[in-house]
Amino acid sequence: MIELGKKQELTVAKLVDFGVYLGETENAGEKETVLLPKKQVPEETQKGDKISVFIYKDSSDRLIATVREPKITLGEIAVLRVAQVTRIGAFLDWGLEKDLFLPYKQQTKKLHENEEVLVALYIDKSSRLCATMKVYHYLRTDSPYGEGDTVTGVVYEISDNFGVFVAVDDKYSAMIPRQEAQGNYKPGDELTCRVTAVREDGKLTLSAKKKAYMQIYEDAESVYEIIQEFDGELPFDDKADPKIIQREFGLSKNAFKRAVGHLLKENKIEIKNGKISIR
Repeated sequence: MIELGKKQELTVAKLVDFGVYLGETENAGEKETVLLPKKQVPEETQKGDKISVFIYKDSSDRLIATVREPKITLGEIAVLRVAQVTRIGAFLDWGLEKDLFLPYKQQTKKLHENEEVLVALYIDKSSRLCATMKVYHYLRTDSPYGEGDTVTGVVYEISDNFGVFVAVDDKYSAMIPRQEAQGNYKPGDELTCRVTAVREDGKLTLSAKKKAYMQIYEDAESVYEIIQEFDGELPFDDKADPKIIQREFGLSKNAFKRAVGHLLKENKIEIKNGKISIR
């Protein structure tokens, strides 16, 4: 069976002026073969020879074979360059003559030409090969990482209910839980995170924060810099509404209080009349 979107070793069933027809056997019928265009046929090819090819569809929506190496195959994930953006979707460079279509509904953010995006390859309802940025179901769950490891990945989707979904090494399934996802994240962000757990299903739970005793120094430095941006005085103290703290600092109220406490111990700030000021 000739399979769309996959690499296969097929047999030359018929030679014609414009190429060769390939099938599972050299006696395959016309409906069981696919064309490999003449310019891609190896020299001195004969009937019965085996050729490794990739199967996709041409501009007329017909199955066609190529000896070129695609950058992604069916069910796989890869980072591809955006070649063109249109009103109905984007077209990606995947190493073949015809660019790969990424439908608008399968995008998780606004795209621009020449940027690189993480996508999976699937077959749509019209039996066409398409790309999707919604890669959750295509990510692997057999990562080599364990609790405490530091990993890098890219944000591919954000859920208000669950958290920030991350593709570690562009292929492993991971998530920063909603309660841990302090800060402003968007699809395409590259993150360095700490593995806090490996679930039974193999998916990774991440924290973008370092261990508490290390994170407090980083948070304190960030808070101090933002107070400076307020001309050295915040119009509120550590009893402020958590929503205000999240908006201004990207921190939970508890993390903010710890950072403020650290700055107080270092005598860098003071709290007076409901305001935080630099000393």
